[in-house]
Amino acid sequence: MPGFVHIVDDDASFRTALERRLRLAGYCVATYASALELLDRLPDNEAPGCILLDVRIPGMSGPELQRRLNELGSTLPIVFLTGHADTATTVQAIKAGAEDFLTKPIASEQLIEAINRGIARHDVARSQRTRLDALRTLLAKLTPRERQVFDLIVRGRINKQIAFELGTTERTVKAHRHQVMEKMQVQSLAELVSIAERLGTREADDKEQG
Repeated sequence: MPGFVHIVDDDASFRTALERRLRLAGYCVATYASALELLDRLPDNEAPGCILLDVRIPGMSGPELQRRLNELGSTLPIVFLTGHADTATTVQAIKAGAEDFLTKPIASEQLIEAINRGIARHDVARSQRTRLDALRTLLAKLTPRERQVFDLIVRGRINKQIAFELGTTERTVKAHRHQVMEKMQVQSLAELVSIAERLGTREADDKEQG
């Protein structure tokens, strides 16, 4: 399956036609007549998918729903659909993270291209989040002393300097360093620095120094 598409539009005939079109293209589809309906059945953030959202829906508008989903931490890409293109609304929606802004009637090829682009971007973001979560788990397994050694290694300290700062011997630092590399599952200092930068620990340490 290419992914899950959530259609939010108050026009029942448009929803049905769009659902049929996308199911034929191989997507799983869920439809909602209003923004509140989607909020009541909040889509799974972890499943590959995207939201097709009409701009002008009764009650909570498309851009208002976009803001609410952002507040709730949803990362599902949003493709806006509108019968009345409006530059200000388009700019606002794109700035708030919308994947695309399409004007009805929409050509199937253009629609599917926007959906696939959104789902692909969502996939990348999800895999990055999963990797970061795994790295945070590894970091949490370091003992307090190993964490001190980790922080000093990634700031460019050599064993002798670390031993001096921590009031211990170089031999002890070497042992801790070995444990850090093993627990963080890396083979080189460069990999360790890269992890620290991805997790933001190196930047935080540098700010504290400054």
